[in-house]
Amino acid sequence: MVNQKIAAKFKTISTSLKCPLCQESLDLVQYKSLLCPNRHTYDISKHGYVNMLNHSAKNRYSKTLYKAREKIIMESELFDPLHDKISAVIHDYFAHSSTPSLMLDAGCGEGSHLKKILEKSGIGTMTGVGVDISKAGIEQAAKNYKNELWLVGDLAKPPLADQSFNMILNLFSPSNYREFKRILTSKGIIIKAVPRSGHLKEMRNSFYGSNENNLYKNDEVVSLFRKHFTLTDTIHVTDVRKMDESKLPYLVRMSPLSWDSNQAAIHSFIGRNSGHVTLDADILIGINK
Repeated sequence: MVNQKIAAKFKTISTSLKCPLCQESLDLVQYKSLLCPNRHTYDISKHGYVNMLNHSAKNRYSKTLYKAREKIIMESELFDPLHDKISAVIHDYFAHSSTPSLMLDAGCGEGSHLKKILEKSGIGTMTGVGVDISKAGIEQAAKNYKNELWLVGDLAKPPLADQSFNMILNLFSPSNYREFKRILTSKGIIIKAVPRSGHLKEMRNSFYGSNENNLYKNDEVVSLFRKHFTLTDTIHVTDVRKMDESKLPYLVRMSPLSWDSNQAAIHSFIGRNSGHVTLDADILIGINK
C-alpha cells in the first residue's frame, strides 16, 4: 500500500522528473505510479521510493555498508562540522525566499547526509530529493526518512527535467557536471564536498601506511569544477573527533578504504587505543553559469 502523503509529494515534483527511457514528462496516476505519455510506468514502492533505473547496476555498496554509514552519520559527531558549514551556506542563500525550492542530493547513498543538512538549514520551503544508483541505499533512505523523496536512478542520465532544481549537493561522490548544469536552474547553487589530505588519515595510515601516494589531491577536481561553474567560495573543514570505540567497526564497514585491506590491518585499526578520527574536506560552492 502506497503512503498517500508520499504519493502527494511526488505529484508536487512530477514536473521536475522525466522518463529515463523516452525523456518525456511524468505525471502521477492513481496515487501509486508515475506515468509518461508513452506509457512507461514507474511505481512508488511500499517503502516510498521510485525505481527509475532502466538497466541493471552492479556495485560493491551493500546493505551492511549503508547500515554502518547511517550509524556513523546519525549517531556520531564525525560529520557535524561539514553539515554545519553546508547548512549555513544553504540558509544564507534561501532563508529569505518564500518560493518553494528543490534540492538534489546527487549520489545520496542511504540519505543521512541530506536528512541532517536539511534539518540544520531549516528551510521549510525546500524539498530534498535523493538520487542514487544503489537500490539498497535508496530503500534504506525511504524507510528512514519520510520528509524527503528518493529515486533509484543513474547520474549518467538522471531522470530529472531541465532547470528543475535550485541546488545540488554532491558529497564525496562522483560528479556528472554536464547533467548537473542541465538540471540546475539559471544561477542555481551547487555544493560539492571533496576529501583533503588528512581525511580519515588514521584509517588510511593503518590500512596502507603513511606515504604520499595515499594522500587525496584535489587540484584536478577543483579545476574541473571551475570549468563548469563559477566558484564563489571554498570552505576548508578540518576537525578531529574522539569516536566511541564501539563505532570504529561501523566506520570501517562504511568506507571503501576497507575493501582491499587485509584483515590484520582492519583489526589493528579497530583495536587501537586511540579513537580519534579526522574529518578533512573542501566544500566547493558554485553558481551555474
